Amino acid sequence: MSSANGSKEDLQPEVARAGTETDLLGEMTEDQALAELQRAEIGAANIAALAKSAVAAKSRKLGLAIVMHARTPRHVSIPLLRRMFTFDVMQVTLTPAIAADIKRAAEGQIVLRTESLPLGEKISLAKRASGRVAAALLQAGEPQVIAPALDNPHLTEALVAQALMRPEAPAALFQLTSEHRNWSNRREVQIALLRSDKTPIGRMKELEKNFTEQFLREIVAESTRAKSTPESPDSL
Repeated sequence: MSSANGSKEDLQPEVARAGTETDLLGEMTEDQALAELQRAEIGAANIAALAKSAVAAKSRKLGLAIVMHARTPRHVSIPLLRRMFTFDVMQVTLTPAIAADIKRAAEGQIVLRTESLPLGEKISLAKRASGRVAAALLQAGEPQVIAPALDNPHLTEALVAQALMRPEAPAALFQLTSEHRNWSNRREVQIALLRSDKTPIGRMKELEKNFTEQFLREIVAESTRAKSTPESPDSL
């Protein structure tokens, strides 16, 4: 049986006992808590107890380790994301082993913060974040954020095309995308550019050369219909 100041080896069996884990975890250092989290037999209840401990509230490293643990319950991970540093949350989104729903929650948390972030942090996120976060940053008004977001390696053609089709998409996005060495050559992106009057006229004329007159007429007709159809509340 461990004493109140027992070793990590004494703490491991005790943590599983209801009613005692909170007291025992209160005695843990960051290193002891991280070692506890690495035990092969640790379960969801033990991880939840760790997440509520005093050391978890103070330790950035432990909070990240808890969120990234495969056995951490969703109801523990998602609240932790809200109090984590933005670039720690980004690390969660870029880790392959993280469950898809946790990644989505992490991406959503970053997107919620983007408007209030300093310009330098936005630029860094634009370069390094997941594709969904980079796509959200394409809606930023600052060209110095949009440009690195377009170069983000996680960005996809579908995400770029969707960003261009949003009614509130900034004019800078059309300018930079139409001149981009990669995206300006992608068919779906070209179509999205041709559908908008925000695309610079000179670039639009160049893009038109890639399509038949019939197809261009269809694009114009679709764009006209889209502008004359009010958006439904569900689409907002």
